[in-house]
Amino acid sequence: MTSSLHPQATPPASPDHGDAHPSHGAPPRHDHGHGHHHRHHHHHDHHHHAAQASHRRLLGALLVTVAAMVVGVIGGLMSGSLALIADAGHMLADAGSLGLALLAARQALREADANHSYGHVRLPVLAAFINGLLLLAASAWITYEAATRIYQPRAIDGGTMTLIAGVGLAANLISLALLHGGDTEDLNRRGAAAHVLSDLLGSVAALIAGLVILTTGWQLVDPLLSFLAAALVLRIGLRITREAAHILLEGTPRGMDLQKISNALPDEVAGLVSVHHLHAWSLSQTKKLMTLHAVPDGSVSSAALIAAIRSALERHGITHVTIQLEPAAGCGDAACDHRD
Repeated sequence: MTSSLHPQATPPASPDHGDAHPSHGAPPRHDHGHGHHHRHHHHHDHHHHAAQASHRRLLGALLVTVAAMVVGVIGGLMSGSLALIADAGHMLADAGSLGLALLAARQALREADANHSYGHVRLPVLAAFINGLLLLAASAWITYEAATRIYQPRAIDGGTMTLIAGVGLAANLISLALLHGGDTEDLNRRGAAAHVLSDLLGSVAALIAGLVILTTGWQLVDPLLSFLAAALVLRIGLRITREAAHILLEGTPRGMDLQKISNALPDEVAGLVSVHHLHAWSLSQTKKLMTLHAVPDGSVSSAALIAAIRSALERHGITHVTIQLEPAAGCGDAACDHRD
């Protein structure tokens, strides 16, 4: 990933290790105390266990979805219902999205290497983005199919449709329960859950349509309810895609006001005159990073000032910060927006 620092500043290290860069070429100070490693090890273990739980949930949802898809295909072929076969096609797309999410979640646990200095934590975000695009495509497909059925009605066996739709609804409810448990901040799993939710809406529409057809024989209820399901799928897909794209484009983390942080830090940190040239972005939906230039007043040591700034930023949810200390005379960098 491209560093947000200007050419004079050293790029941020791996987000799991804090660092800061004083001016005048002084060596960076690293907080590698025993307590720091103990806290980091505990945090890593917690993250690993949470990731393993997420894998199990994704795998369980995948198995349930594949089983429901097989039932849907068999039911559709037996009844001659294209609606049920189309619903099975939705489940096939769900199975693909769940498989993609599971693969991305596993890859995210790989350690950083020479070619991926930040590790692979962005892969789940990329998977969520792809799943969002697939949701938009699914919405368009449902809309097209619904419009086609209005102009070309198809005979549907209401009884078989109701039974198979009920099985699909139960399967989707199980999958959704699995995916919504645990870490609610997992954007990758939320993207997969959105796919299952879209199929659940399709199953609900199919169930209602089947009951209406079974009792009244009114066939148009199927495409009419499909339009509603398509609109809901579109809304979910847009939200997931927009959120993932914001992270991939290194946008400022949602809810973070850089100007407010810049104004507040000098009041919160003793020995700090001002901060400028702030850049903030996210590696994932939970890992927030920042780089900044800080001007000290000389009343405290560089190490104490850096530690105080880092502590203050942790209250804003920033897990890793790279700090460059500068003299009060000015930044001396053409790329810097600070001038004294």
